[in-house]
Amino acid sequence: MAFIETPKQTSEAFILMVDIRQTPEYAQHLTNLGWKVIKRSGIYYYTRKMPIIWSILKVQRPEKIDIKAIKQIIKEERVLKTVIEPKTSFQAKILEKKGFRKSKDPFLPTKTLIIDLTKTEKKLQNNLKKDCRYALRKTKSLMTKIVKPEEFRIYWKSAVSLKRHVPNIKTLRSLYDSFPSPHPLFLTSHNGEAGAIFIKAKNIAYYWQAFTGKAGRTSLAQYRLVWQGMLWAKKRGVKLFDFEGIYDKRYPNKSWLGFTHFKKSFGGETKKYPGVYKK
Repeated sequence: MAFIETPKQTSEAFILMVDIRQTPEYAQHLTNLGWKVIKRSGIYYYTRKMPIIWSILKVQRPEKIDIKAIKQIIKEERVLKTVIEPKTSFQAKILEKKGFRKSKDPFLPTKTLIIDLTKTEKKLQNNLKKDCRYALRKTKSLMTKIVKPEEFRIYWKSAVSLKRHVPNIKTLRSLYDSFPSPHPLFLTSHNGEAGAIFIKAKNIAYYWQAFTGKAGRTSLAQYRLVWQGMLWAKKRGVKLFDFEGIYDKRYPNKSWLGFTHFKKSFGGETKKYPGVYKK
């Protein structure tokens, strides 16, 4: 059971969530990118060969911590470094008892924002903050389009500076092909000034990656893209919309403050994760 943690740290409201990284679709995606996928008792483990003869093992947001399975994989795959990102504080305590140490550099976002899509569209609109409602009114006539990964990447590279990382086409194409029912939504404004990728995995939709150029920031295009992504997910029966990361003062990164304000303008509840543990 994973708990939604509100700013007051209550655990009254809770929901069952299977993280995208524990789905067969995501496992296929990592296979395409060169990881070896091992499934034991319903849990996905990912290993990758490193220089010489050793491997790295990562376990991300599992439904349970199976120490016996982890030890077996470490032995079988000659694992030198194990990285586990637990789903709950209870799992974190298990890892601490087994000698895992908490790292200062988490791989996955340790705090996120989740919106309940089972609410009516009207209720979702009522939960929007003032600046979000303004942006959606301003972009009411903004034209958007669904594109393929190749076109999406072209827009992305054109919109951002050379210093910004843009995933290669192999990664984006693998993402698209690995989630066939439905394929991820690659959505852009009509002129490519902004874009966003939305993925459906089980009963959760993820605001996976996004870009906004100078013109897109001026036009507030990303607000319209996110709203359309939410409605796209809702029409497909998705129950939850995960913004996939907001600012967490436990791991302060000031560059996250801007888009955190943007994401929070859509409403929702915050959810915290313990972080990353290594051994």
